[in-house]
Amino acid sequence: MRYVYGQFDGPLYIIPAKTFYELTKIDVPGKGLIVSLPIRPQYFAAHLPLYPVFINLFAQLTGFLQSTVIVNILFTVLLACFFYYLIKSFKLSENPLLLTAVFLFLPRFLVIRSVGAPESMFIFFILLSLFFFEKKRYLLAGIAGGLATMVKIPGILLFIAYFVVLAEQYIRLKKINWRAWGIVFIPVGLLTVFTIYLIQYRDFFAFFHTGGVVPMLFPFSVFNFQAKWVGTAWLEEIIFYFVMYLLAVFYLKDTKYRSFFYFILIFFIATVFVQHRDISRYSLPLWPFAAIAFEKFFTNKKFVLACLIILPAIFFYGWNFLVYNIMPISDWSPFL
Repeated sequence: MRYVYGQFDGPLYIIPAKTFYELTKIDVPGKGLIVSLPIRPQYFAAHLPLYPVFINLFAQLTGFLQSTVIVNILFTVLLACFFYYLIKSFKLSENPLLLTAVFLFLPRFLVIRSVGAPESMFIFFILLSLFFFEKKRYLLAGIAGGLATMVKIPGILLFIAYFVVLAEQYIRLKKINWRAWGIVFIPVGLLTVFTIYLIQYRDFFAFFHTGGVVPMLFPFSVFNFQAKWVGTAWLEEIIFYFVMYLLAVFYLKDTKYRSFFYFILIFFIATVFVQHRDISRYSLPLWPFAAIAFEKFFTNKKFVLACLIILPAIFFYGWNFLVYNIMPISDWSPFL
């Protein structure tokens, strides 16, 4: 379990869970949590507060390390159930249960949903927001989207997608949809995060001053082995991710659920600018839409048979990755 608990960046969420970004409780001799890693206290602003809040809540019963995983597994269960419900409610597949199973076993997602990580929570709130938006329950869509921005910054892309949908409606109907005012809660969620940082760090834009913000320089900037967060030229699988998600954009272009299309389009455009080796993780919010776009292929008997044959390789990949992707923690006491 030490391999599971030690995965990047799971343990780092424990520090804001314990301190809620209060500098006097972080890395202060005699007072704070001395973290045995070469990072500044300000770096924890890169780990947004909603996941740490849930870690703190469950840690009262299980301990902090265990809580990082329990919270993720809990939200993975919620995500799987809601993905199934969304597919069935919108009649997006004739095999919603099988499609949900395929959704859960994308190799990178298999690892991420099994360790301390906020992605399952993030994707859950994204899908919840999109569901409410398509149901014209705009206030709930805004609240769910606001919660997504409190998990990870890219949640704000929901607001951009909704704005484009409403602009498209205005062009077609020549009428402003004032009922959609509730989507303003999406940027409110992000402003709440920045306000917390203003109070605790005395820096409204602390997130951008952590030194850990992934560069977004130009399209396909990941293909630079000399870049800080890349460090290798063995990147060919990223091409396949880009192709799959771009094809999903094309397939969803004519869907009646316009927020689905515009969100995946905007998120894909943002993803191709990311200069980081782990594109497979950064692009995970695109994965449920790819599953929807290619549902006939993913629920085909031949594909299912191929997946069953390859399943051992998926687990070998997961075990291998868990052993490799370990944070260099020498003193675990601040995380207990």
